[in-house]
Amino acid sequence: MKVVVIGGTGLIGSKVVAKLKEHGHEAVAAAPNTGVNTLTGEGLAEVLKDASVVVDVSNSPSFADDAVMEFFRTSTTNVLHAEAEAGVTHHVALSIVGTDRLPENGYFRAKVAQEELIKASGIAYSIVHATQFFEFVTGIADSATEGDTVRVPDAKIQPMYSDDVATAVAGAAMDAPLDGVVEIAGPEAFSFDEFIRTGLAAGNDPRTVVVDQHAQYFGSELEENSLLPGPGAHIAETRFTDWLAQRK
Repeated sequence: MKVVVIGGTGLIGSKVVAKLKEHGHEAVAAAPNTGVNTLTGEGLAEVLKDASVVVDVSNSPSFADDAVMEFFRTSTTNVLHAEAEAGVTHHVALSIVGTDRLPENGYFRAKVAQEELIKASGIAYSIVHATQFFEFVTGIADSATEGDTVRVPDAKIQPMYSDDVATAVAGAAMDAPLDGVVEIAGPEAFSFDEFIRTGLAAGNDPRTVVVDQHAQYFGSELEENSLLPGPGAHIAETRFTDWLAQRK
């Protein structure tokens, strides 16, 4: 079948395209650099011709609250409209575990808005909620750094490898629509400070990591389990230490 991957040239999208092709499907990467702009609608009708499934793993170029909300609302509305016109029968979207628990987080609010549009579209759908990626460890640390100190919340995190995320998203695209949400996560839950400290140490980063119960995660104070999946989550295999080792 033909599967169009919105955001198909990015970290997750490129992996999803490759995995779908490995299974014999026609996977097409759709992104501004392939002539598809979901904000303007340019190229959408053409790329969706004869498509059975659309996978949306796109991301906003700006993480500012208003900009990210505008991106997901506009992009998702345009994609869903084009899907209806093209007769697409399954919409798959990647989102985040805990989106509904952190309303102070502008990015999470935008993802909730995106999910609501998908659920109301009338198109069969599957939404994949993933935990944070291993690849984000330095970026998370940078966002919490003051001088040479990284202040992290007293909370837990259960990160996962981007390749495992892509495997789950590609699997959802090949399966029947859920008309619901599935959660995916890495095999280990860490305290926030352990995750950041381990990641920084692997890169010989000398910053000091300290726990601060009022430290925020991109604008939100966390409860212990705010970012953790529920008991029915699908657990990936790749461990953080193994991922760090293979990067050396």
